[in-house]
Amino acid sequence: MNADSERDVVRILGIDPGSLFTGYGVIDHDGRKLHHVTSGCLRIQGKAFPQRLREIFFGVRKLVEEFRPRELAIEQAFVHKNADSALKLGQARAAAICGTLEFDLAIYEYTPRAVKQAVVGKGAAAKEQVQHMMRILLNLRGDLQADSADALAVAVCHAHSRDLQSHLGNVAGFGGRGK
Repeated sequence: MNADSERDVVRILGIDPGSLFTGYGVIDHDGRKLHHVTSGCLRIQGKAFPQRLREIFFGVRKLVEEFRPRELAIEQAFVHKNADSALKLGQARAAAICGTLEFDLAIYEYTPRAVKQAVVGKGAAAKEQVQHMMRILLNLRGDLQADSADALAVAVCHAHSRDLQSHLGNVAGFGGRGK
C-alpha cells in the first residue's frame, strides 16, 4: 500500500449562504489533492422569507444526507451597507448550519476576504477571479456559476487551512488538527 492510499480523505461541504441563492460545493481532500465531488446552487426566489429559510434548511440537510461530508466550511456574514440584508444573510446562514446539526459535522467559518485571499491571493478579488481559480484548482471545464464557485472556494479555503493546522501541529509536536 503506498502513502497516497493510506492518506485520510476528508469530504468538505462548502456553503456560500444567501436568502435567494445558496451556493454549495463538495470536495474531497487527502492533504495533497483536491477533488471536486459536486457543486450547485439552491435557488429559492419568489417565496416568503420563512419559506426560503425552510428550503435552505432542508436543501442543505439533503446535501449532507446524500454526500456525507465530515466537515462544513461556511462563509461568515458581513455587514456592508444594508443592515436588513445583513440580517437576512445571517438568518440564511443559520438555516444552512442548522441543516447540518443532526449529522454532527465539524463546522468552520471563514470571512469572504479570507476565502478570496486563500484561493486567489488577494482578499479583494473579483467574483470572476474566484470562478477562474476554482476551475483551475479543481480541474473543472465549462461555466461555473458564481454562487457555486464561491461555495467551492470556501471548501478549498478550509482544505488549505486544515493543511496549515496540521503542519503547525506537527511542528509544535502536537501532530493533530486544531479545532
